[in-house]
Amino acid sequence: MRVKSNVWLLTLLLLAVLAGATGPARAQRSRKSKAQLERERRTTLRRIQETSRILAQTQQKKQASVGQLNAIQEKLTVQQGVIRTISSELRYLETDVQQTESQVQRTRQSLEQLKAEYARLIYAGSKTANGYNRLMFLFASESFNQALLRLRYIRQYTQVRQAQAAQIVSTQQRLSNQLLGLKAKKEEKGSLLNTQLSEKRTLITLKTEQDQVITKLTRQEQGLRKELAARQQAVSRLDNLIAQRVREEIARAAREAARKAAAAKARAAAGAAGRSPGTTSRTSATAAAESAAAESAERVDRVTLTPETAKLAASFHENRGSLPWPVGKGFISQRFGRHNHPVLKNVVVENRGVDIQTNAGEPVRAVFSGKVLTVASVPGMGTIIMVQHGDYFTVYAKLRSVSVSEGQTVSARQTLGTVATNAEGTSEVQFQVWHNSANLNPENWLGRK
Repeated sequence: MRVKSNVWLLTLLLLAVLAGATGPARAQRSRKSKAQLERERRTTLRRIQETSRILAQTQQKKQASVGQLNAIQEKLTVQQGVIRTISSELRYLETDVQQTESQVQRTRQSLEQLKAEYARLIYAGSKTANGYNRLMFLFASESFNQALLRLRYIRQYTQVRQAQAAQIVSTQQRLSNQLLGLKAKKEEKGSLLNTQLSEKRTLITLKTEQDQVITKLTRQEQGLRKELAARQQAVSRLDNLIAQRVREEIARAAREAARKAAAAKARAAAGAAGRSPGTTSRTSATAAAESAAAESAERVDRVTLTPETAKLAASFHENRGSLPWPVGKGFISQRFGRHNHPVLKNVVVENRGVDIQTNAGEPVRAVFSGKVLTVASVPGMGTIIMVQHGDYFTVYAKLRSVSVSEGQTVSARQTLGTVATNAEGTSEVQFQVWHNSANLNPENWLGRK
């Protein structure tokens, strides 16, 4: 009977240790996941605040605008993200609550078993509670060895009772802590449910506002079509300017490379003839070679790179997906490529870059180090800046003011100018990325805000 009791006690102690060891680890994993979700929620709420400020600027004009609609749609998207994050947090909390409730139940069962076992020990010990019974138990031994074994049994029995009493106190304390934790989790869950309900109300309000703006814009269809036609003309002018400047740069770099190659060939020929290229005129053959090289250079369809510009281009390429945004605050109001007009039915618009709606007067920054290739004014697109990064080019359009000049070397995040605000109160910069003559999707190059 004593052996069984000890085995049972050891089993209970082992279970208690395991429960204490796995419980915190499981809770730690849940807390880590919850912490990530809470960070995401805080980030999303900051995005909502930014978008709200941008929306407020577009609402200063009484007339509805596409910029206002874009800001509402962005706020709706972010708001839905907040609700999804809260739902994920609630699922984690529900799992935590269930796990804690299970731990409480197991701890209670363990406590009841410990108390029952302790009661049996007390009852059994009461039969030998006084010194006389213990002495009689010892003197009734048939041999000296048996007396030693009985004495050891009495001592172990006392130790087991003490250990079990301490285990009961420890289990009661753990149960108390678990109950407090359970209460805190339920309160947190209730608070989060209230937050979710509030965010859903905000979402409904935003959808109503979106519908109202769409209705107003639909009544302005004629004006929207004129605005779209003007924008397409402005985009065409910008495309032509970019294509021209890229062609010019390709030709210039090729001519420079051809000139250097011809000069090197002339020096080599002069050296072979034992003459100094500085004091001897070029031979007709050398001049013809240089002319042929320059003529073939005009047919090159990509920028001829020097070792320095090749290094710059490689570095730009390595930063694909991690370039800083051209503005510190804002959201993408129109994405790259072909997509439906937000209001006009059966109308498809094409975008060479991404339009980023931001605050009025927001600084526009270079996304990477390079050389300012072009500063020009394009009707409908405001001032544009084109920065060269080897055989890559970035374009910043719809600027109000400029703080750099052509030929100037700029560094990453250096301010190029400020964003312009149109008559509707929308502040928007267009950002494009080119590789030689190929137009690329800027979203694949920009990092997360």
